[in-house]
Amino acid sequence: MPHLIRSSSTSANLPPDAPVVRLAWRPSRWLAVALAGLGALGTCAVLACGMPRWIAIPLALLSALQGPWLARGHLRVPVRAVAWPMDGDPTIDGARMEGVRLHWRGPLAFLCYRDAAGRDHRLAWWPDTLPGRQRRELRLAAASAPTPATIASMAP
Repeated sequence: MPHLIRSSSTSANLPPDAPVVRLAWRPSRWLAVALAGLGALGTCAVLACGMPRWIAIPLALLSALQGPWLARGHLRVPVRAVAWPMDGDPTIDGARMEGVRLHWRGPLAFLCYRDAAGRDHRLAWWPDTLPGRQRRELRLAAASAPTPATIASMAP
């Protein structure tokens, strides 16, 4: 892949001998194209509906501008360095992630986590940003991670 970003091989939070999966999250060009396309389709849908023209034309213009604006905003998100050790807590840009959950929907990977301030974050790897080899490594690292203790919802 032409624009792979190599992360450093060391991290302040990880022991030097621990096996670690290191990968970069970057914005997906496929998602940017989809967002721009949805703006164009929204324009067509508004113009094709039975809405009065004095309402439909401004809404169509708004939809035509919103799609590319969202795509541009998505492409401007900075690249993030994720390190997922086989036997420890994952980090992002050197900061520890809490409440980490990794969900798979076919070739898409969704990472949900909380930062040190308690804010929720979500990252999505699309097939154009996560090659097959790294996808397998991420699956193995996430599968070997210790599962958090679940709290029973009812008294025993």
